[in-house]
Amino acid sequence: MKDTQPYGTYVPTGLVARIAAHTQTLSDRTWQGRRLALFLRRIAISMLRGQPLDVERYGARMRLHPYNNNCEKKVLFTPQFFDPEERAILKEKLPPGCTFLDIGANIGAYALFVAAFAGPRARILAVEPQPDVFDRLTYNIAQNPFGTIKAVACAVADKAGELTLFVDPRNRGESSLKIVGTNEGAQIRVPAVTLLALAESEGITRIDGIKLDVEGAEDLILEPFLREAPPALHPRLILVENGTDQWQIDLPGLLEGHGYRRIATTRLNLMFERAC
Repeated sequence: MKDTQPYGTYVPTGLVARIAAHTQTLSDRTWQGRRLALFLRRIAISMLRGQPLDVERYGARMRLHPYNNNCEKKVLFTPQFFDPEERAILKEKLPPGCTFLDIGANIGAYALFVAAFAGPRARILAVEPQPDVFDRLTYNIAQNPFGTIKAVACAVADKAGELTLFVDPRNRGESSLKIVGTNEGAQIRVPAVTLLALAESEGITRIDGIKLDVEGAEDLILEPFLREAPPALHPRLILVENGTDQWQIDLPGLLEGHGYRRIATTRLNLMFERAC
């Protein structure tokens, strides 16, 4: 069911507001900081009793549901823990008016972050296949004045058609076209397109940056794209969730063979840049 309550209905108050403010000051560089943040987060979530919260994060308004989605929990209570190195590199290297693709957009944290600094000429696609998560994504996009983000309700894969998405009910961000730590009993059918077909259908002729967080299927998307797409369409920056244990090919080797160099290895992700 789509959320029709206006933004601001669920502003943090009382102890929940104080916890959300305090957890944003903690450091993830210490064991004590991480443990305290998680402890306080559990207290606040229990007090919310299933209610979302309306907050501003990364220069954007968001309504966050911190229950079955680790992304929303982290962005709400500890946004400083959410891929800080990756976000810093994107902000440094993406030009104003960039074209950015967020594949596996979840509730839009990356897409909204880029939109907040990329300016009115930017073009951002936020692609998310899960219907209820997509509703959260579109709600968040609508609360902001950017006008540069288009949400697309589909999966991106190595072939077009209707595919099975394995949904993890404990953490919706880990749902995948592969079974990667998910509950095999939770399955939905979703439309899928290839990355090249997506770009062509949207009239995209250049990609400045792309983020792929698709739970181990990054290789299935990028291998045919790099093989079939014209070099002018190859992204200048590629951010992928590190799925080395799930990938069927040597994805870093494939990227290096196409002129990319690795510029960052973080706790969860790999970042590559293509020589101009």
